[in-house]
Amino acid sequence: MKISVHQSAEEANRAAAELLAGWLSSAKNFMPAAGNTPLELYRLIAEKRLAMGHLNVFILDEYVGVPKNEPRNCANLLRRSVQAAWGIPARQFHTISSEAHDALESVLAHERKIEVAGGLDVLVLGLGQNGHLGFNEPGSAEDSGARVLDLEKISVEANRKWFDGKYAPNKGVTIGLKTILAAKRILIMAYGPHKTEAVYAMVKGPRGAHCPASFLQRLPEVHVFLDQSAAAKLSHKQ
Repeated sequence: MKISVHQSAEEANRAAAELLAGWLSSAKNFMPAAGNTPLELYRLIAEKRLAMGHLNVFILDEYVGVPKNEPRNCANLLRRSVQAAWGIPARQFHTISSEAHDALESVLAHERKIEVAGGLDVLVLGLGQNGHLGFNEPGSAEDSGARVLDLEKISVEANRKWFDGKYAPNKGVTIGLKTILAAKRILIMAYGPHKTEAVYAMVKGPRGAHCPASFLQRLPEVHVFLDQSAAAKLSHKQ
């Protein structure tokens, strides 16, 4: 795990974009996280106007119980900010259903598709306040597979804010930690004082299911981008 601390989220995003642009040039299979944190990163990559027609894009997770046409669900957000903005052919953009009746079947097929494609070359993650990765909430096993699961209260409230109170999904569907941890290169970002405790748990451990992000500790190609407030509990030596 390599940690990079910057004065601000803006500086961290610029540094992350330079790293990610290099990775994407030789990648085949890419997985982006949705949510607020990585949106500026994706915009900076779009500004570079790189050739991206070679990429297969697999989304990480999805809200369960949100209509497929909701603009802020993961599939539609990433369709705009990654697939369309980067010029990736629509046939190479792979999503997960947000509808309860087929979310599980959809994510199991999604994970099989990733395996057949040869696994993930590059993965961009945000860090949940409770240490979750995707919707792999605390208690998730290191070798967990794709599934639908109940979300903790802190995640439900974050969802409520994301949807401006229109929806507050209490279930998520996600790729499992086994697939996440097998990615060749991982970039993870965390900004703001509300992420300080999660960052400390991710970096300092102990390593375990109480903080799914702590499973990243032993991976050599994990690059962590933080602003100073998110890194406040880490010493310079760490």
